[in-house]
Amino acid sequence: MIIFDDVWFSYGDREVLKGVSFQADFHERIAVLGESGGGKTTILKLILGLISPDKGKIIIDGVNINNLSEEELIPIRRKFSIVFQEGALFDSLPVKENVAFLMREILRLPDEEIYLKVRELLQRVGVSDAEELMPEELSGGMHRRVAIARALAIGKTKMFLYDEPTAGLDPVNSERIVALIRDLAERESIGFMIITHVVYVAWQLCDRFIFLKDGQIIFDGDKRELLSTNIQPVKDFIKELLFRVSE
Repeated sequence: MIIFDDVWFSYGDREVLKGVSFQADFHERIAVLGESGGGKTTILKLILGLISPDKGKIIIDGVNINNLSEEELIPIRRKFSIVFQEGALFDSLPVKENVAFLMREILRLPDEEIYLKVRELLQRVGVSDAEELMPEELSGGMHRRVAIARALAIGKTKMFLYDEPTAGLDPVNSERIVALIRDLAERESIGFMIITHVVYVAWQLCDRFIFLKDGQIIFDGDKRELLSTNIQPVKDFIKELLFRVSE
């Protein structure tokens, strides 16, 4: 379980999160929605211990992670498969080495086993022909799929974390990534948290919706509650969704 208990966080003088509290089970399919710069990605970074809150507690699987060392955070981070926006691939490494990296650095597997696993993962995400390509040679959709393959490389985790996985993609590739996220969650039997500003993507994938505005959670509910909400900023945000659902 993930627990945020009255979490505050600032970048310099700018308060990004103001007393954020929620609980999330690892099996849930959660969308964190809101305007750009509203603190959505900050939540992922706090979950992983990449940054620490100014106030409040963050508890992951029963462990308060606020004051853990980098070494103590390793088992916390291994509970998650993480795909950051733009994929964050190593530009100097071909696709197969990008996917192999964590298996070599963390799992310390022999090369023969690593490359068998790399081929399996690339096939699983639908880019088996990209093994020798460099990141600059990949389309946006392929780049995102390779990033997902790399996130899967260290084996079964408790939850996927996706940061704007369809950002910058055309509608066809966006649909492919949505289908892949859904397929992986079902195949692995684990949940995910997706950070997105595209409400229709969230609607296709998720059962729970958390809305951030001005650093605070203003809505936390399911699909039925989302469609019937009277919270005006949320209603404004989901106008396109209401149009598409009513078609």
